[in-house]
Amino acid sequence: MLANDSQLKRGIQAGLPIALGYFPIAIAFGALAGQAQLSWLEAVLMSCLVFAGASQFVGVSLLLAGTGYLQIIAATFFLNMRHLIMSLAVNDQMRGFPPAWKRGLSFFITDETFALLTLGEGENSPPRTAAFIAGLMITAYLGWVSGTLVGGLSAGFIPAQITTGMTVGLYGLFIGLLVPAAKKSRPFAVIAVLSMVINWGLGHWVESGWSVVLATVLAAGVGVLIIGGEE
Repeated sequence: MLANDSQLKRGIQAGLPIALGYFPIAIAFGALAGQAQLSWLEAVLMSCLVFAGASQFVGVSLLLAGTGYLQIIAATFFLNMRHLIMSLAVNDQMRGFPPAWKRGLSFFITDETFALLTLGEGENSPPRTAAFIAGLMITAYLGWVSGTLVGGLSAGFIPAQITTGMTVGLYGLFIGLLVPAAKKSRPFAVIAVLSMVINWGLGHWVESGWSVVLATVLAAGVGVLIIGGEE
């Protein structure tokens, strides 16, 4: 499946900006994990096995707050439910892939790789081959894990204020991927703004994990109607 070297290289090139964006944020996570009394190895294993920046930050923050393990598991589970929706959307681009490749690549889906794969579609976009998607996702994965390693090893030298400030970059990275697509497509812009408004409104009534999931489902439903109506 990875015989096409040119597609693999294009995937690596597409994933490199994401990896570079992940790296300093992952350093912040590794340092924060150190403040929560996790060793550098535990922090790296968390990034290797979970690979979900928002839930990792939430989990470590709850550890710092002295929250019980069951509450941490429940909070991160609901926060990560959006990955189910993203996997279903990306699965459409993997219809021709063998089941083993689908299962393997689905682990590496993040907000940023999902945005690039779905919002980046167009006439001039690279084909979504197994080689391209593997290059994209694994490059992003290595950026996150390597950044966590650096942050975990240097946790004792990074001030807490700098660690907190660096976490904002995760949101900036996603916005940087969303804005160009929203400029090119009015429906994408409407769906993005609508999901933000719904999430903000629901955030006053339900837990943040549930508000993200419900906002994603509702905005996606409206998006189907908008895009389907245009087509």
